[in-house]
Amino acid sequence: MPLTREYPVNRLKQKLAAGEIGVIANGPNNSDACDFLGQLGFDAAFVDFEHGGVSWSELSDITRACELWGMASVVRVNKLDEALILRTLDQGASGVFVPHVITADDARLAADACRYPPRGRRGVAGGRRAYGVSDYFNRADAEVQCLALIEDFEAIDNLPEMVKVEGLDVFYVAPSDMAASMGHTGNPAHPDVQQAIERAIKSVVDAGRVAGTLVNDSNVDRFVEMGARCLGVPWTPWVAQGAENFLERLAR
Repeated sequence: MPLTREYPVNRLKQKLAAGEIGVIANGPNNSDACDFLGQLGFDAAFVDFEHGGVSWSELSDITRACELWGMASVVRVNKLDEALILRTLDQGASGVFVPHVITADDARLAADACRYPPRGRRGVAGGRRAYGVSDYFNRADAEVQCLALIEDFEAIDNLPEMVKVEGLDVFYVAPSDMAASMGHTGNPAHPDVQQAIERAIKSVVDAGRVAGTLVNDSNVDRFVEMGARCLGVPWTPWVAQGAENFLERLAR
């Protein structure tokens, strides 16, 4: 008799739906790193298909490692493309970060690519997450997460229309790309960039939708006060700081 199992719960989506803060660990996340991070209590691990060195053959193992700890896996694809989003989800990703979502049409395309008909346009296939799961297609639609990257200055004026699109779970404002789009490449701390980020987050929060952004130890309180609840945090600076403190101690 075939064995059955429950479809993995998306902890990041669950916490955000409950009005809580969800935290994504950003870093060079391979399967071993995700297995290590899972014990620390992060809600999700960030997997980079845009700038990172992750291959398709590694993605299933990365998502499995996350599932061992009940941790979601959110994958940044390198462009808004239905086929690319489809393949990413079929490899077991809990959610997809879609770059350069600028217009309401972009938002609808991204949201539809993440869900099966009639809710969307995702190509119908099972993939490894379907094995042993009853009512797979409904469960997959219920747990999947579509995160729109708001990383272009022109997207901010379009947010009042974009936030009306159903199926977009998070509007995530990306500081470095926002800075580049404003002519301040490499300087996300520029006052004009910070003002734009704040305006974008306010637009999303005022509409009752989930806003997110990248944070660190020095600015997290500020962004939480703005209402951002989906927070990405790079974990490598913590490693670097720990190493620096340890080596300084030995040198003394």
